[in-house]
Amino acid sequence: MTASAPTPPPALPERSSLPAVTKEGLLHLYREMVLIRRVEELAAKAYTQRKIFGFCHLYIGQESVAVGAAAACQPQDHWVTAYREHGQAMAKGVSPRAVMAELYGKATGCTQGLGGSMHLFDSKVNFMGGYGIVGAHVPLAAGVAWGLKQRKTNGVAVCFFGDGAAHQGAFFEALCLAQLYKLPVVFLCENNFYAMGTAIDRQSALIDMSLRGLGVGMVREQFDGFDVEHVRDRVAAAVEFARSGQGPVILEAITYRYRGHSMSDPAKYRPSGELEEKKKSDPLAISERRLMTDFGVTADELEAVRASVDAEADDAVKFAEESPWPDPAHLYDYTYAPTPEPAAAGSAPEEKR
Repeated sequence: MTASAPTPPPALPERSSLPAVTKEGLLHLYREMVLIRRVEELAAKAYTQRKIFGFCHLYIGQESVAVGAAAACQPQDHWVTAYREHGQAMAKGVSPRAVMAELYGKATGCTQGLGGSMHLFDSKVNFMGGYGIVGAHVPLAAGVAWGLKQRKTNGVAVCFFGDGAAHQGAFFEALCLAQLYKLPVVFLCENNFYAMGTAIDRQSALIDMSLRGLGVGMVREQFDGFDVEHVRDRVAAAVEFARSGQGPVILEAITYRYRGHSMSDPAKYRPSGELEEKKKSDPLAISERRLMTDFGVTADELEAVRASVDAEADDAVKFAEESPWPDPAHLYDYTYAPTPEPAAAGSAPEEKR
């Protein structure tokens, strides 16, 4: 018996069903990107002042991916991501105050100061967490998608991961199960060219991580992730496909991080001139040019946006610094399940009814 050749998966449509971005819409997307960058710049400053401890992975340079994806999603969609998640959390609706307070380890943080930089979480906006084990959160996203499908919520799970995570065994297992059960999930690889300090061409013979999906017959696409409008459209096309019940999609957004892997990484492994060259495709600059050229937005209007962002970001820092520390009495509230009090010596066991 000879197995027939598999039918290649279809391509996503060239355009999603979303309407074109208006001037007001692009101004909103621009402001969201500037806010993420400014909050992270202040987080970096606080880290050097030893006001933030532990690991701290910055998203600077990649803001267009999170903001564009948020514009493509609906409130019932659930996001699962890795440890470089400050920008994704804010794009999904977590407030800058709650993010900064969590980075500071304060009780007013989105996880009451118990999670820190790598473990932001807010179920109120369906942001289902950042996770520190590389690639291990990808199966969790498949599980979330399973739950969304079983409950008939019409929601889609969106899973963010880096190029380095695409080599983990758990990643492949998640793709297999998602495709087998036609789960409503979009796997979104943010390929920023480096897995920690290892360049993409030194860690993988396969450069386009979306091609991983072909092994399970999954719809896939690679696209340029520097233009927030383009990200919005391509993620929307994938989300619409998954929401329609046709199955999962794997995307790869080409992006670039401007800082090192974490605050402790000076990023000296980059070739000379690479960072400067990549900054020519800065997502903020792309949107600024479009706003000024195509929509007639003035330099003064853009400066007003930046000024309002500075005020909001400064407020987040002030809020974090003035917030109380968590009560140590609650340290283990989410670590151990409550246990019943032991019965007094000599007492008879309670009768079961």
